[in-house]
Amino acid sequence: MTTIFESRLQLLTQKQEELLVRKNKKKAIGNGIFDRYEDPVLTAAHIPLTWRFDFNQTENPYFIERFAINAVFNAGAIKFHDQYLLVARVEGADRKSFFAIAESPNGIDHFRFRDRPILLPQTEEPDTNVYDMRLTAHEDGYIYGLFCTERRDKNASENDQTAAIAQCGIIRSSDLVNWERLPDLKTHAAQQRNVVLHPEFVEGKYALYTRPQDSFLEAGQGGGIAIGYCDKMENAIIDHEIVIDKKVYHTVYEAKNGQGPAPLKTDLGWLHLAHGVRHTAAGLRYVLYLFMTDLHDITQVIYKPAGYFIAPEGDERIGDVSNVVFSNGWIQDGDDVLIYYASSDTRMHVATTTIKQLIDYVTQTPEDLLTSKSSVERIIALIESNNKIA
Repeated sequence: MTTIFESRLQLLTQKQEELLVRKNKKKAIGNGIFDRYEDPVLTAAHIPLTWRFDFNQTENPYFIERFAINAVFNAGAIKFHDQYLLVARVEGADRKSFFAIAESPNGIDHFRFRDRPILLPQTEEPDTNVYDMRLTAHEDGYIYGLFCTERRDKNASENDQTAAIAQCGIIRSSDLVNWERLPDLKTHAAQQRNVVLHPEFVEGKYALYTRPQDSFLEAGQGGGIAIGYCDKMENAIIDHEIVIDKKVYHTVYEAKNGQGPAPLKTDLGWLHLAHGVRHTAAGLRYVLYLFMTDLHDITQVIYKPAGYFIAPEGDERIGDVSNVVFSNGWIQDGDDVLIYYASSDTRMHVATTTIKQLIDYVTQTPEDLLTSKSSVERIIALIESNNKIA
């Protein structure tokens, strides 16, 4: 007679394998810039059963999930040894996040997690929570992972158990198996999130995109995507940050903005993917936008289309933190680009495009002139131009 344990184990194993081998189909109609896909590439259901269940039938006769997974999202991305790797943020039901690597042969489907999550080395002050790793293959030969490390604010009162300090943690590896933990980045900002390492030296220094912030939740007097420089990553210290892409009133990045993954180098300039945040009656809305900086002076923004590039659609709007898309990973593969984005702090998706399409979008889409009148004038000019062609 089959036990509850055996029947549940068999059913769950079968269902997960069906999920892992499912082909991910491109949606029928794109927008000319990128293509979405029908299914997420990573979800909580992709997490190996051995991470979640005790396989000892005596101790777990009902095959109950002992370590529940809430979400898989906000993944860094890299192509390594012909495999497409995502370093995902995995959040347990206990609200603690950690990192785990999932691999795919094509970057679109068949993602499988490695046998174990990453056991992150600790600094003298252990992390309470970690999340949102950006991966950069730097010209110094290392692959760096920069992530947010969160600890409780020691100056907060005992009654306030929500106050936190966010800073930038740093690890590096040569094989994406063994990780060296370096000291956290030091800056003059009270809080640092969304820190990303530029892939090349700039005049012999490491360049980092930062987001100085006054408090854990609000940008305050800080905010904006900034650049800072340091001499080494082993004890990275930034003395001065230059904001290159600031918050602007009544835009999709009026409340906060931050760098996504490391920028991609093109013949015209560096392509940047960033997230923008605005206030709505239903809470904060996160979208993604693009801009380009000069090839030789990365502090100079040379193209910046108006509005968002990717916004949540359909089921993407539903989840733990609704109406959100966020990206900290993309992969350039020849002319092709795979953009990995999370929806509503719950699951990971992929969108595919090309460098040519992205350059066309960034250079030919008009910038934001910041008034309703200018938007209407732009539409009328487009109509009149089209009428001449017709």
